[in-house]
Amino acid sequence: MSLSISGIAIPDTKLARGVTELVRDTASDLLFNHSSRVYYFGAIAGQQKGLKFDPELLYTGAMFHDMGLTHQHSSADERFEVDGANAARDFLRSHGIAQADIDTVWTAIALHTTPGIPQHMHPVVALVTAGVEMDVLGLTYKQYSDAQREAVVAAFPRSDHFKEDIIQAFYDGIKHKPETTFGNVKADVLADKDPHFHRGNFCDVIRCSHWKA
Repeated sequence: MSLSISGIAIPDTKLARGVTELVRDTASDLLFNHSSRVYYFGAIAGQQKGLKFDPELLYTGAMFHDMGLTHQHSSADERFEVDGANAARDFLRSHGIAQADIDTVWTAIALHTTPGIPQHMHPVVALVTAGVEMDVLGLTYKQYSDAQREAVVAAFPRSDHFKEDIIQAFYDGIKHKPETTFGNVKADVLADKDPHFHRGNFCDVIRCSHWKA
């Protein structure tokens, strides 16, 4: 039986066990533990907001969200988010999951680095991003109790230098296809027209988060 934190646990199902086994065998300890924390933080956020969601689908989305950074699932020319979404899609199809549910998980993974949109969508889509933003950026750090944060990190430890480690993992996963990083065109327009505009920096937000490491 998996660890229960604030009533949240990893589903004790064949599908969830298959997800755990695949990601455990494929991803580094850094990404496996990060993805596990994303599930717990996302599920706790859903509980706090009173959202109804399928724990199996949320767990799959959380655990596969960074699979596109692994060598086994990294394509030559797709965004890493799409690679992870495709890996999850193929896994769920092999387990006979309904297409509508597959589409939900695919979307959750594909949009997890696109802020401002997921929170308006299906709870699984919203909560994968909520978990990522909490664990990587600490954006909702104070919305979790000390006991919740400590329990999740005790079960799935952050590395001693997690902030720099996760930035490095991102770099290693995308450096061979820089063209896929083309992103928010609005920032490009502002940078072109407004001499006083300063871009937000993802790495700076990570380094300045409430998390110690």
